[in-house]
Amino acid sequence: MRNWSLMQMSTDIVWPALLATLKMLSISAILACIIGFFLSVILIITAERGFKPNRMIHSSLSFVINLIRSLPFLILMVCLIPFTRMLVGSSVGQTAAIVPLTIVAAPFFARVFEGGFNEVDFSLVEAAQSFGASKVQIIFLVMLPEAIPAFVAGVCLGVISLLGETTMAGAIGAGGLGAVAITYGYQNFNDRIMYLTVVVLIILVQIIQFIGDFLYNKLK
Repeated sequence: MRNWSLMQMSTDIVWPALLATLKMLSISAILACIIGFFLSVILIITAERGFKPNRMIHSSLSFVINLIRSLPFLILMVCLIPFTRMLVGSSVGQTAAIVPLTIVAAPFFARVFEGGFNEVDFSLVEAAQSFGASKVQIIFLVMLPEAIPAFVAGVCLGVISLLGETTMAGAIGAGGLGAVAITYGYQNFNDRIMYLTVVVLIILVQIIQFIGDFLYNKLK
């Protein structure tokens, strides 16, 4: 493999791994955003200044979110092996990796969305309440549009962080760029494919950040 050309390595090894990484990244990011959004709504509603304050629910949910965020991804992934196997029938592969990737990212996105909601001017909420708007209308028609720029900036950072975690997942059986860097690069002492993988990851991060900045400036 050391005699392979850069083009051969790109098309035969790195390109399929890139597609696998993008699959894991996109699916887990979408699922984590959905879960994180609903968690943030619960946090906002049950907060001290929320529509229906509930200290027990708010504190319990905050504790669970902080607990998951405090665990290193590799440890969390190992701890979730029985749950992942029960859910998807296997603990190895791209589909299996999506489970811990989603679980590790959802609390981060929950905090991102919660912070975005908290940045909304409370006078807007009071004005909507004075006009008789329901709680659902206030959240989705008043607070959500105002918080979208903050959401975009936070989600961009979260996706970049999740990209790094997909490479860690790949290093222990999920495939993708992480598996290529370890198996074909490090273990086979092939510096070219190692550096090629690094360059691809740098380009991916730059593209994600560019899209995030573009959307943020458009929406702000």
